[in-house]
Amino acid sequence: MRGENVALRDFSLTVGAGEHVAILGPNGCGKSTLIKTITRECYPLAREGSSVSILGRSLWNVFDLRGMLGIVSNDLMSQCTREITGFDIVLSGFFSSIGIWPNHHVTDEMREKALAALALLEAPHLAHKPVDEMSSGEGRRMLIGRALVHGPKALLLDEPSTSLDLFAQHELRETVRKLAQSGIGILLVTHHLSDIIPEINRVILMRGGQIAGDGPKEQTLTAAALRDLFGVEVELARRGGYYHLW
Repeated sequence: MRGENVALRDFSLTVGAGEHVAILGPNGCGKSTLIKTITRECYPLAREGSSVSILGRSLWNVFDLRGMLGIVSNDLMSQCTREITGFDIVLSGFFSSIGIWPNHHVTDEMREKALAALALLEAPHLAHKPVDEMSSGEGRRMLIGRALVHGPKALLLDEPSTSLDLFAQHELRETVRKLAQSGIGILLVTHHLSDIIPEINRVILMRGGQIAGDGPKEQTLTAAALRDLFGVEVELARRGGYYHLW
């Protein structure tokens, strides 16, 4: 439940470790609630047979769990202030915070890993730039660095291309492709078909808090299925490993 609304109902899903998966659906279908359930911000109602297991365990200290998952969410950018630099954002991934606070003990090893994450993202030049002076694309790269800095088993991307222009969308997709090829698991939540990179082989369709389709993207991403999903007539094309919808 989210307030008085049922966000997920009769929902059953298994995602394997290291798997590259996209979750596609219209606004309000429950995609973000699913991500928050995986990260333990939301919990299922206490009912017989209801359970969630993450990385093989049903009980977690939430801070330990967040050390195993890299989370990129648009909600995080709203917490950034002028005093926070790109380096601070990346480094704060070790503490599941936004920025570095007086109670945080930052080690030389953490600093080295933060610099390595910036180098991987081809963004060392953003280390000392205040976040509120960054473009949306630059800020999104810092959040990816924050998610990667502690070496997570999977990267969770919640509608990562929102508010990005065409160039920034291209940069984001190339970055996610590089990460997928490196072996980290990718769980991408989106309502933009073009966000689904070629390395993602499985697509889950969500509608009304339930799974409307699940399988290889060649079978799941059809004009008929997407018409039913979004409630509008669509045309579908594929080019260079990407699907495009209009």
